[in-house]
Amino acid sequence: MRRRDFIKAIAGLVTAWPFAARAQQPALPVIGILGGQSPEPYAAFLEPFRLGLSETGYQEGRNVAIEQRWAQSRYDRLPDLADVLISRRVALIYAIGGTEAAVAAKAATSTIPVLFTNGSDPVKSGLVANLARPAGNVTGTSFNTAGLSAKRLELLHELVPQAAIIAVLALRGSVILEEQLSDLQGAANAFGVRLLVLTVSSDADLEPAFARLVREGAGALYVTAGAFFSSRGDKMAALAAQHRVPAIYPRLEVAAAGGLISYAPNVGYAYRRAGVMAALILNGAKPADLPVELPTKFELAINLKAAKALGLEIPTKLLALADEVIE
Repeated sequence: MRRRDFIKAIAGLVTAWPFAARAQQPALPVIGILGGQSPEPYAAFLEPFRLGLSETGYQEGRNVAIEQRWAQSRYDRLPDLADVLISRRVALIYAIGGTEAAVAAKAATSTIPVLFTNGSDPVKSGLVANLARPAGNVTGTSFNTAGLSAKRLELLHELVPQAAIIAVLALRGSVILEEQLSDLQGAANAFGVRLLVLTVSSDADLEPAFARLVREGAGALYVTAGAFFSSRGDKMAALAAQHRVPAIYPRLEVAAAGGLISYAPNVGYAYRRAGVMAALILNGAKPADLPVELPTKFELAINLKAAKALGLEIPTKLLALADEVIE
């Protein structure tokens, strides 16, 4: 071989080597996010999830990838979206944006780990057999807002004791609706009030629901827990103000957005803990051995500006209990 040809051959090998080395590097593990709603309202919650991952050594783009699939409130799409993530050979599925997403993920696979963050009772909704020992391939964090139904109704009754009828705004077909209504009815019986249940399935149903609330003389509104309403906090607060109805919400952020009163756990903390649990699973932990984590602190937020607009005086007892009073 001539000297010039030899140098060209060596140069070609040196040039090709980095590409060959990159081709041999193992692919990053992929976390597949399965969301029941649209991604925009959940972008803020995925930041604490990423923070939880980083606390345990994982950073998106460096040693883990995240792929998202969102149903845009069309829950019938969730099984197909779960199958898409499974076909991508994801290392785990993180189900958010409603209990429906976690139910769909669990139904789609019994081998890929499924992690969830939502507000249902994980045992009642069939996601796990036991909180301490979940069994199977599913675990997660729950802010269990459905279980707070009776407490929220009590707070609303204290705020508007003259309301003989309390409207309940609920998502038609929600997997946690029956659980919430059962708790609410028991509390309503104790307080001597009647519940007017208004179910909706889309944004187009909201205005007619509020119109019916006014028409039937409801003196207050209880907005049920769930991703559909939680992702529409601003809209819920605006409609309640427009129709001049005192309302309680299942997310703290709604009071800051103009809603009258909210009572809820710290949702961001639940997402951060889910990030830590995701990292443990990527490191080899089995979901069956990771207990479901529940909230330990609940916060009451009251918006005095919204109260003034409604002509309401907040009882001193509630103001004393409030963790945040918005002037």
